[in-house]
Amino acid sequence: MRVLAIDTALANCAAAVLGGSAPLVSRSETIGRGHAERLMTMIGDVMAESSTAFSDLDRIVVTTGPGSFTGLRVGLSVARGFGLVLGKPVIGITTLAAIAAGLAAEAYGRPLVVALEARNGEAYVQAFNAAGQPADEPAVRQIADLAASLPDGACLAGSAARDVAVSAGLSDDRVLSDCAFADIGVVARLGQAAEPGSAPVPLYLRAPDARPQVKGRIERL
Repeated sequence: MRVLAIDTALANCAAAVLGGSAPLVSRSETIGRGHAERLMTMIGDVMAESSTAFSDLDRIVVTTGPGSFTGLRVGLSVARGFGLVLGKPVIGITTLAAIAAGLAAEAYGRPLVVALEARNGEAYVQAFNAAGQPADEPAVRQIADLAASLPDGACLAGSAARDVAVSAGLSDDRVLSDCAFADIGVVARLGQAAEPGSAPVPLYLRAPDARPQVKGRIERL
């Protein structure tokens, strides 16, 4: 099964092709913003390097968040567009699950909590059990509250992991990684193995920071 994987959920912009007789071919850049301008070029590069025609693809894989509102819209729009034109399923993978899957072997059977910075002392978080399966639902939590309720013996990963460890008084060796985004190869492999379901939707765990301007508006009667 050959898949095209896309990740624009966080500061990273990435694309990869996995499957067929070729190894993983990927492009990845930490850009912060500007995903829309870089993504299509990356997709073209990995398709060309892997000698893959769009008609060769069996499915499209895309990260669904949590992440930035703009980045998620870019990736999901592109993935849905390809899926519609090609008549192929689109598989959604959360950034939290992809980070956890990429570090499962390093957890050595211990619970793993993935925590990503969400500003204002908060983190996007999800816990995974010793078997690497989700132990709860993704949520946004205060770092101090999360630190006070970690599973016994849990390891930490993600861009907020060190802040959680400090708040919980844990040693640095409990932090497996302070990665700020998922590995696109892991995203591709998870999408390759997943069962197709309903169309992916963005995982928004809180409302956007931006608010519509109301000052100076004329009230409608």
